[in-house]
Amino acid sequence: MGGVRRHNEELLPRVAARLEVMGGSLAILEGRTPIPFELPPSIERIQSNVPYQPAPMRAAFESKALASALSGAAKAGRPFDFVHTAHHPAPRGLSVPYTLTLHDLRSLDLDSAPFVRRHIGGRVVRRAILDAHRIGVVSKWMSGCIVEVAGPQATGIAERITLIGNGADHLPLLPRSPTEPPFLLHVGHVEPRKNLEALVRALALDTGLPRVLLAGRAAGPEWARLQDLAQELGVQDRLERIEPKDNGELAQLYARAACAVFPSKLEGFGIGPVEALRAGTPTAISAIPAHLEVAANAGCNPPFGFDPADVRALIDGVRRAMSAPPFEASLATWDDCADRWVSLWTK
Repeated sequence: MGGVRRHNEELLPRVAARLEVMGGSLAILEGRTPIPFELPPSIERIQSNVPYQPAPMRAAFESKALASALSGAAKAGRPFDFVHTAHHPAPRGLSVPYTLTLHDLRSLDLDSAPFVRRHIGGRVVRRAILDAHRIGVVSKWMSGCIVEVAGPQATGIAERITLIGNGADHLPLLPRSPTEPPFLLHVGHVEPRKNLEALVRALALDTGLPRVLLAGRAAGPEWARLQDLAQELGVQDRLERIEPKDNGELAQLYARAACAVFPSKLEGFGIGPVEALRAGTPTAISAIPAHLEVAANAGCNPPFGFDPADVRALIDGVRRAMSAPPFEASLATWDDCADRWVSLWTK
């Protein structure tokens, strides 16, 4: 699963339990697409006809569905205090304040995003930031990005931001058991911003590198493109993709990998590096702000970072990580994050 789903699956039940202890409750507006993970009975599901895509249609349907849910709850004598959202566009015309979680700003920052999307996305994100009562983020890096997007004329934005982060204790801890022949592991969706082309080109430049195993869902045509590139470079036999079925299988992959590699161009956090560092897997990361923050928080010094635009630097980072002594990371738990999320709503 992706980082956003992991965030929700781990935190929503924990947050609901904390609210219940405080005399509160959590309800979730469920659209046409069912929520793809289990929720405890204490969380109310409000059924709606909101489509997942396209975004403009989802926003229009969602605002109406939320208005109906808020009105119905108020008439029943159990009004909601606020609405929380984690996607764009943020709902408009609500009768209560809304809070917002931002995981990244890919619509604004990613070079591969169409110009129209970046142009419109900038306005949509800025409005959401300015209108939100409170904002949760997954990294300090994202806090700075939000203040920058809001602009110098906006006041008090930084005071409305709470660092929620992501936990690392969702996978079982297994003893290291690297396999022969060795393999390099990437965990995450196969999509352009993950910069997996650099890994394919690294295989062609360094024939001594272990094979690459991509563990994650293929998002769009990127996997087909990478297969074509691997065929062109003659490394198709050293590239494989699988989709782990559960946390146990994912933990096994980290335990068996010679090195975990994350060459992303853009991340708001980087849950893959967190998982790898906690598992004790040698880990090489692109030297982007979110990755470096994750590594520093884990006590990883120096991180085996590399310029994501430099394939030879990637190769060097992988080889340095594989030859480094074992490392024990100190990372946040999901309970820590749940406490911070509830603080965002109650402070």
